Amino acid sequence: MKKIMRITVLFTVLFTFTYSQEKPKSILPGPDRAEGDGPFDRLVIRGATMIDGSGGPPRGPVDIVIEGNRIASIRGVGYPGVAINEERRPEKGDYEIDAHGSYVMPGFVDMHVHAGSVQKAPETEYVYKLWLAHGVTTVRGVGLSSMEFSLSEKERSAKNEITAPRIWAYQRAGQGKDWKGGSVNDPETARKWVRYAAKKGIDGLKLGSYDPALMEALLDEAKKHKLGSTAHLGQTGVARMNTLDAARLGLGTQTHYYGLFESMYENNDVQPWPVDMNYSDEQHRFGQVAHQWKLVKPGGEKWNNLKNELLELDLTMDPTMTIYAAGRDVMRARNADWHEKYTLPAQWNFYTPSRRAHGSYWFDWTTWDEVAWKNFYRVWMQFLNEYKNAGGRVTTGSDSGFIYKLYGFGYIEELELLQEAGFHPLEVIRAATLHGAETLHKPLGTPIDFGMIKSGFLADLVIVDENPIANLKVLYGTG
Repeated sequence: MKKIMRITVLFTVLFTFTYSQEKPKSILPGPDRAEGDGPFDRLVIRGATMIDGSGGPPRGPVDIVIEGNRIASIRGVGYPGVAINEERRPEKGDYEIDAHGSYVMPGFVDMHVHAGSVQKAPETEYVYKLWLAHGVTTVRGVGLSSMEFSLSEKERSAKNEITAPRIWAYQRAGQGKDWKGGSVNDPETARKWVRYAAKKGIDGLKLGSYDPALMEALLDEAKKHKLGSTAHLGQTGVARMNTLDAARLGLGTQTHYYGLFESMYENNDVQPWPVDMNYSDEQHRFGQVAHQWKLVKPGGEKWNNLKNELLELDLTMDPTMTIYAAGRDVMRARNADWHEKYTLPAQWNFYTPSRRAHGSYWFDWTTWDEVAWKNFYRVWMQFLNEYKNAGGRVTTGSDSGFIYKLYGFGYIEELELLQEAGFHPLEVIRAATLHGAETLHKPLGTPIDFGMIKSGFLADLVIVDENPIANLKVLYGTG
């Protein structure tokens, strides 16, 4: 794989993995950490060109001193093309990384992840290492898995007991083995569950397109307990809870695209589905949603009013364009370079067209479908780029494990898709680092301590041996 080094709590990881032959009966947690160097009292990264995550230009060479698990100092040690000024260099560390000619960035934040499952990737170690190998040092599980599993893995990662990214646990309403309140179907029960989940230690809520009264209760109670929120505003409820409706109730993040187009239809209130539409048929579900591109008017009054109000409400957009990109060219997604070497057989079987496996709906995918998705992306990308240009926060999430998208690899594709949407690579990296950290910290009301290369911040760093500004493809595990 490409040389990508990840430093978190002062250890570097050699990414190796052996998949067991016997299929587990339940998802397996990450094994106790038995690899990687460190931690070190004092680690020094020498001579790198730094992309700090703020959106500012690269600069260097710099030496970065890390003490404990935080950045102690960043020192410029010369100028490009001339000899390093040895007098300006910090003192020797317990361990040093020669990064001359390399680029250092903040660790990436994947804002939409799930661990594997018994059906496709039961050993979480496999997923963790693919994330880490692509520079992902923080993930927002939505949910990672069950509440108990997510909170346990979050704690183990924080203690550096497993080789895994930092984990923020966002869970669905009603989860919890010892929750005795039943289904969350009314506002009172919703508030009780949020209080229960907050005591358990979750970081936020993963919401759907719920009944307005239920959504209001969940979001209001979450705010009281400083919990974040992200919502997949699915088509079954979006007629009553679109992006604008949810944002007005206090939603923090919209994930995917659901609810966005529905908030600015020109001549419809609900999508004009075909007469034979059946949402339970995923070929219908994913084939028809792309036709929304014809229902909105880019640059029109409704478009601009929506954009401006979402900006005022400070809604974060986490588009996860990668997970739907196969709709534009399914053969390209199916034949991606990494599948042969890195995709598990069980994961590949899950991708294969199936009436039961979510996202495996390629029964009769046509050129018509792909053209619709290409048009959909064109309009979607225009909105995202305009939102960013107007000051809106856009983050990077992958939702990998479905639709031919593999953990880690799908995340880098998301970065490329943002560049296609009009983001400069420095804006892409800011979305993947600083904006992710800001979104996670916003509900807490606390300053960020990761997401930038800055003195005092956590030393979650990615070092690559080629320039990602020139080519984001250097971040792929295959190069």
